[in-house]
Amino acid sequence: MSLPTGTFSAPSWAPAKAAALTAGAHVAGAAPIRLPSADQAVTHTLLNCLLREVSGPEHQTAVVGGDLLLRLPRRGVLLRVALRRASLLGAHRFTGPVTEQCDGAWVEVDWPRLAEYTHAELSLRTGVRNEEFLEQIASSHQGVSAALAADRPVPATENAPKWLAHYLASEQSLLFGHRFHPTPKARGGDLADWSAYAPETAAAFPLRHLAVRDHLVAEETARPDATAPLDRLGTVPDGYRLLPVHPWQYDLLREHPGLRAALDRRDVIDLGPCGAPFAATASVRTLYDGDTFLKFSLNVRITNCLRKNASYELSGAVALTRVLEGALDDLAARFPGSAVLREPAYRSLALPGPDGTPDLALLEGFGVIVREGLAGRLLPGTTPLLAAAVADEYPTGPGHISRLLEGAGPQRALGWWRTYLRLLLPPVLAAYFDHGLVLEPHLQNVLVCVDDDGMPAQVLFRDLEGTKLLPERHAKTLAALPPEVAAPMTYDAQRGWDRVVYCLLVNHVAELLAALADLHPHTEPALWSQVRATVQEFANAHGCPPRLSALLAGVPLPAKANLLTRWERKADRDAGYVRLTSPFPLAEHVRDLGTRTDAPWSTSE
Repeated sequence: MSLPTGTFSAPSWAPAKAAALTAGAHVAGAAPIRLPSADQAVTHTLLNCLLREVSGPEHQTAVVGGDLLLRLPRRGVLLRVALRRASLLGAHRFTGPVTEQCDGAWVEVDWPRLAEYTHAELSLRTGVRNEEFLEQIASSHQGVSAALAADRPVPATENAPKWLAHYLASEQSLLFGHRFHPTPKARGGDLADWSAYAPETAAAFPLRHLAVRDHLVAEETARPDATAPLDRLGTVPDGYRLLPVHPWQYDLLREHPGLRAALDRRDVIDLGPCGAPFAATASVRTLYDGDTFLKFSLNVRITNCLRKNASYELSGAVALTRVLEGALDDLAARFPGSAVLREPAYRSLALPGPDGTPDLALLEGFGVIVREGLAGRLLPGTTPLLAAAVADEYPTGPGHISRLLEGAGPQRALGWWRTYLRLLLPPVLAAYFDHGLVLEPHLQNVLVCVDDDGMPAQVLFRDLEGTKLLPERHAKTLAALPPEVAAPMTYDAQRGWDRVVYCLLVNHVAELLAALADLHPHTEPALWSQVRATVQEFANAHGCPPRLSALLAGVPLPAKANLLTRWERKADRDAGYVRLTSPFPLAEHVRDLGTRTDAPWSTSE
């Protein structure tokens, strides 16, 4: 299969110009798309983080007269922003500028000033400084600006399945990134270099091909044909194996002394850019050619982590594919509207370093993980869409919920939601309770597969890097693996449960629910009631485990502390959580909050 070229016919839910993503663009029959400026997007994102992780937990917020008031408790700054819509979870929708109270007047705060306030507040709160922080916010601002300004060609599918163009457009439509992360679009390095490989620019490009002598290839497989997607990409001389490399990563590593020496010896041959183009997906480093996903290393910090495939992650992906085959088959059989994309192979370069062992910088830097493509798991007649694009705060892609439900009333929206929850929640909960398996179903790890009417028909889960095992359920499996591979593959039961609840309910369900509530604000309590009912239905069928009983009773929900994690320069695995007031009790008792803007509650009250 090749990437889209030519023209395509859109399903009934897709507007005539499905990939009109730029600010001010419009779709036939729809209102103009009004996107925020980069300045406003960055200030709103910083305010989201401060609300969730700093001011909210310290009871320094209030919603008064249609505005959010937020005080930075140690810096002593009082901020205000108007609300488009208040949220039961405290994940409000902002509009317009952020202002601060100065000498009795309200003065606009631009993004650099708010970044400085955030820097000062966190310095006082933690007693440490982070010299990278302001630079990373500036980099994220540049990234948003570039995404808004980029030309994005309309994808088409003359020589490919009709769903492929819409799928790729959804992967490449996230102009603003994670709205509860302080630097969602920070990439580092030269912006021009980044733009050539960015999903927001609809980037598609050939891979760099290296021919590596057989004995210098490192790889593991979960099944005999698992490396075929790599071998079919091109030809190499006898005695060599093909190693595809992300061209951005090759530029980052090309001067490594070991690599230069191997090229001189012809242990490695640089074949240059070769083959058909691969398209960048939302994760930036995972690329798709219409047949197979390839997950590359990038020595670039994206959100919290350097996006490098550590050696234990390379082995771990293949090990999980192998040992979880039975569990994943069981989940697919019990929940036929769901499936998990496997990662059955990796390949890399194993050049000996000075101590005779493979040079880790090259082994990890050139490691590529093979992930299954969509065709083998996708239900016939459905179109896969990135959940993050469906749930985006702004309608920047053809698969946004406002387009799937264009013209639909509240009852159809509630029906769509009920169907989706019954596809999404049960397999994730069953993975945890029945198999001791922690999936990571955040918005960027799930594809929503819809039929020609835009209704959900299937969900696909991806990215085994975040999938973990509960040690008490998998002791024998873990004992059979090298300790350096087994240890990062586990969470204890509490941390695993926090991860499931955060990814499933706070990151995913709450954000898609918010996008639905934007269409019909008065329905937010009913939307949350349906979430609770779906969890209750699963709990009743599974003996109501104590963790689910607590969840249904309204215990606070864990939200990953992205601001503090980035400030403290922690790895994502070590991220802490803040606790949010559960919307379940409020959804049951406060039926009109979706239309109120004067409710005096905060994220932690």
